[in-house]
Amino acid sequence: MQRIYNFAHLILAGVVAFGLIPLMVGINAQAQIAFTSEKDGNFHGHRNIYVMDADGGNPRRVINKPFHSFNNWAPSWSPDGKHIAFVSERDRHWEIYVMDADGSDPRILTNNHFAANDPSWSPDGKRIAFGSSRDGNLEIYVMDADGSNQQNLTNSPHLEWYPSWSPDGKRIAFTSNGEGGLAIKDGNLEINVMDSDGGNPRNLTNNRRHDKDPTWSPDGKRIAYTSSRDRNAEIYVMDTDGGNRQNLTNNPFSDREPSWSPDGRRIAFVSNRDGNLEIYIMDADGDNQRNLTNNPHADTEPAWYNPAFSVAPAGKQFMMWGWLKRVNQ
Repeated sequence: MQRIYNFAHLILAGVVAFGLIPLMVGINAQAQIAFTSEKDGNFHGHRNIYVMDADGGNPRRVINKPFHSFNNWAPSWSPDGKHIAFVSERDRHWEIYVMDADGSDPRILTNNHFAANDPSWSPDGKRIAFGSSRDGNLEIYVMDADGSNQQNLTNSPHLEWYPSWSPDGKRIAFTSNGEGGLAIKDGNLEINVMDSDGGNPRNLTNNRRHDKDPTWSPDGKRIAYTSSRDRNAEIYVMDTDGGNRQNLTNNPFSDREPSWSPDGRRIAFVSNRDGNLEIYIMDADGDNQRNLTNNPHADTEPAWYNPAFSVAPAGKQFMMWGWLKRVNQ
């Protein structure tokens, strides 16, 4: 009788597992990339927020009236995929806004007369880091996700922007023209990192060419960034202590603005190798580089979102498979 009981549970577990596999595959297939495009602009340089599938299919503008008549750029997904933070000049100033992922219910978060840019959600979705010039030069700020409790994190005489949170939420990488090394001497751009409260800033790149646009790998072990150390802009990766640098794109054209896929297997980036700025994608080791957007207008600032990492985070997946394992025992 016990063997029959175990066999019945084995069949049940198999049915559940095979039922879950298509669901997880389907969720992965819905991965999306938000980006900035000039394709529907009424004049050259007019930018709006778009979303496309991770294979470049089904591109659609998510900015609705009356926002679409103004420049909107720099999209950043909330970790749960329900919202997109972005920059808009609707109020004649660069301000951070947030909207639902379908473009509805846009609302202003920063609301002051100084430029704000580069919003970046914390991994827990509770805070947004951004750049602002409200204190006289460009600095890294942080605020709660509803726009409250805005604080200056860098508070230095140098320029800092393009913040990127580490996956554990404990550190923020950013671009700076200061904070030690050759940056102060030569005025070039460097990748710096600090604790998420602004403490312990330190330089990671420290060379005589520009390094900028940092983005953490999902496992927290690597940082992808743009570097001109080979005389033109390329996508590099390095360890989070600045070591083990590698050029991934390695071509004579300009490549910039890397963005990791949530599973860490791919990197989206911007390149002008086909004559204008387009969104490209490559494997995390630089292989298999291909064009996603391919239109005559500038497409920039890719930002990944994958529903699988919101609907079934790693901890829940382990619990699910652990339950199946117990059933089989």
